[in-house]
Amino acid sequence: MSESYEGRQIVGMDLHRRRSVLVRMTESGQRLETVRISNDPEYLREVMTRAGEAPDVVLEATYGWYWAADTLAELGATVHLAHPLGVKMFSYRRVKNDERDAADLADLLRMGRLPEAWIAPPATRELRGWVRHRAKLVGLRSNLKCQIHAVLAAAGVQVPMSDLFGVGGQQLLAASRLAVESRSRVDSLLRVINALDFEIDTFANLVAGRLRGDPGYRAIQAIPGVGPLLAAVFVAEIGDIGRFARPQQLACWAGLTPKHHESDTTVHRGRITKQGSRLVRWAAIEAVQRVPAHTRLGHIRDRVGERRGVRNIGVVAAARELTVLVFYGLRDHHIRCLPARAA
Repeated sequence: MSESYEGRQIVGMDLHRRRSVLVRMTESGQRLETVRISNDPEYLREVMTRAGEAPDVVLEATYGWYWAADTLAELGATVHLAHPLGVKMFSYRRVKNDERDAADLADLLRMGRLPEAWIAPPATRELRGWVRHRAKLVGLRSNLKCQIHAVLAAAGVQVPMSDLFGVGGQQLLAASRLAVESRSRVDSLLRVINALDFEIDTFANLVAGRLRGDPGYRAIQAIPGVGPLLAAVFVAEIGDIGRFARPQQLACWAGLTPKHHESDTTVHRGRITKQGSRLVRWAAIEAVQRVPAHTRLGHIRDRVGERRGVRNIGVVAAARELTVLVFYGLRDHHIRCLPARAA
């Protein structure tokens, strides 16, 4: 069914990998049209021509949403991105289908109850793609290195050095007497690791070149433990720091704040939520692991860890404090609580 309507229209879009369902409705909730399309920008443009000028469109932050958001923005629509964790309420229904999901998204937007996620601009999405790709390559390389350690352990070869892939470790690998099967596996893994080293360095250079003139990128490198690579993770993943009013919101977005469940007079606060940017959370924790004890972050890490009896609790507390420094560094382009570097 399709009919014309002169007022502002709300469009809910249930996006999938191959096909999507769009539900158009009025601000009062009157349904105007339900249509299923294949995921092609031309089909989407054709449907949106019936939605009037400047409609509000909502879609979930799911697999491959970039093309839909960009196409809708080109058509003059106001695009809203629904946060996946906030729309899990749909699971209570006994009947769940794409049409109901699209209509529920439109209803949430119409009633002002939509949990929205930030739509990063194309330049930020491109930078995020490079940073995330490099992080995945590093993860693959770490997995391959663990396989080499496993081969040596199975052959009874002791590894006295801390870095098996340094100069001394390479000499140990070359001198180790291994079975033909084990030697072929180690040589194969080393070749793949060398190829990954090249790709990792390539994307590190791409990211460094893109951020060379970014003042926030330079400012947060003054934080102990934050080098060029971790600073790039913070800049790419956080994006526009102006969307956070306070540093506590950034820590919450990174999943570094404790869970809070309150009912009547009962309050439970548990472990950190881990609901947010996994890469930012990893970078913050990685940065404070080995900072010296005399620094502000090192003092927080050791003091809290000693008081609570668990070092990891102190590490998380220091990581949460580090996000505060990152917030002010990205916002003000300098961090007042740190001593100024010598010229």
